[in-house]
Amino acid sequence: MHIAPETGHQHRKVVTRQVQEDEMSTGDSVLWQDYPELLGRIFRNRGVCDTAELRYPLKSLLRPEGFRDGEAATDLLCSAIRSGQHIVIVGDYDVDGATATALGMRVMPRLGASRVSYLVPDRFRYGYGLSQEIVGEILGLDPDLVVTVDNGISSMDGVAALKKHGKGVLITDHHLPGPNLPDADAIINPNQSGCEFPGKNLSGVGVLFYLLSMVRERLVAGDWFVEQGIKVPNLAQYMDLVALGTVADMVPLDYNNRILVSHGIHRIRSGKCCPGILALLEIAGRDHKRVIASDLGFAVAPRLNAAGRLENISTGIACLLADSGDEARKHAATLDEINVRRKSIESEMQSRALEIATEVQGGRNLAEDPTAIRKGFCLHDPTWHLGVTGLVASRIREKTGQPAIVFADAGVDTLTGSARSIPGLHIRDLLELLAVHDPELIIRFGGHAMAAGLTIQRSKLEPLRQKFGELVSTYFESHGSPESIVTDGLLTEKDLTLKNAEEIREAAPWGQGFPAPTFHGIFRVLKRKVVGRYHLKLELSLNGQGRPVDAVAFRALEAGQEAPEMEWIEAVYQLDCNIFKGRANLQILVEHFWLQDPPC
Repeated sequence: MHIAPETGHQHRKVVTRQVQEDEMSTGDSVLWQDYPELLGRIFRNRGVCDTAELRYPLKSLLRPEGFRDGEAATDLLCSAIRSGQHIVIVGDYDVDGATATALGMRVMPRLGASRVSYLVPDRFRYGYGLSQEIVGEILGLDPDLVVTVDNGISSMDGVAALKKHGKGVLITDHHLPGPNLPDADAIINPNQSGCEFPGKNLSGVGVLFYLLSMVRERLVAGDWFVEQGIKVPNLAQYMDLVALGTVADMVPLDYNNRILVSHGIHRIRSGKCCPGILALLEIAGRDHKRVIASDLGFAVAPRLNAAGRLENISTGIACLLADSGDEARKHAATLDEINVRRKSIESEMQSRALEIATEVQGGRNLAEDPTAIRKGFCLHDPTWHLGVTGLVASRIREKTGQPAIVFADAGVDTLTGSARSIPGLHIRDLLELLAVHDPELIIRFGGHAMAAGLTIQRSKLEPLRQKFGELVSTYFESHGSPESIVTDGLLTEKDLTLKNAEEIREAAPWGQGFPAPTFHGIFRVLKRKVVGRYHLKLELSLNGQGRPVDAVAFRALEAGQEAPEMEWIEAVYQLDCNIFKGRANLQILVEHFWLQDPPC
């Protein structure tokens, strides 16, 4: 039995973001008079008080002052460049790490570095980041300076081993640090204690972008480029990579990150970006001239991530480093093939995970039964693929509204898991609390508020499951359950227009922390059919009185499931523009739906 899509009468509460119009001053009204009414409401719902926050000039980027170790890191990298040292970049096997690695490989030579190499750990042999196990591979490259990107903040043993061999180590990372820091020569991480740089939401590639900006300024001030007879690089030319990594890593799109993403998208739309991104968009069937942030997150990122999940992210990095369209297309085709395999593996794992989750709840359907015990899930199956656990954990969270940890075998005696949480429950802090209470429970862990990774002894799975469940149950007891779905309210028939869909699409980089507008309403279902095994194609009428509108609910079904009988639904949805054979049409993207009794 599968946990069904949210199609029952018991569903999560839908809450409307509310603008207090009576609190708006006359000046506020004038400020928004040039914006369409719907857009103005949407932006005010997200706390935008000044329309200047919707303009993204590069001059408004935060200055790099305030980074702890900023001067030391700049000195270290400048010295390595000036003296011709061998710089080895140690990356990570996700999109953030891949884009950061590609950024370093593209920019450092243009800053005058004569020897730059990169190495990304094989997740199946060495695990995450600058582990002690990967040090031998690094030493084999004979580096003078090792620069980590998107990792390293918890790599005490790896850094110590490199320092023992006399290697310089510069860490750039954005993950939350633990109580102790590695003994590196310098650490650039906006989230470490004592760092006064205000942009705490930078991705890994964003952190490296700032370091390279500081190095560029220092080298300009020291007449390095004049001495070498080389052109000063314009780092804005590489914002396509920064935008891709920022969106893919789902860091909050605060104003500073929206500037980075906005300029990156502009470069991609103009075709002035790395051929690899263009090739990946092309093979995904996306028009680069109309690309938006969600295209990077749902079309480009999964193909790059697939390589890191199933094989080696080096194929993805090679695609991002390709200098010709033909070379980039070859890599993109390989990545697309890997992604197809990833989807098949993920589908099988998800089906089994949902079966286990339902069994854990005594067969209760968590999407429909509010009395089901809510204590999160720690799931494991010996056949599961280590590289896909994060995707499966996300699916369990989406289906159940509960945090989930999905484990796969990582050795004879160890399991490695990916954890995904719900808003309000900081998953890394929860893992740290578990580790403090029982230091033998978790071998290592790290991550963010919403996502984390951990490794445990196989024998510790049941104790971890029990203690994790206790903490999650306590959270739900004090915060209530299930979580609410927040929307931008109801729309009328006159609001359901292609014009509004286009204006919303072009209005801003939408993403984590600055969500794309969603609405809710009651619809009559005029037509329904299954497409692509997992998706529902619908024709809807708002309140049963509006004109028919095309709609699609992606991943609403399990493989082989038929379209459910339904005449009326309550839906949470987005407005979208669907282009078919060169013609644009309004389309509704259904994110959640529930069966609804006919209105009286």
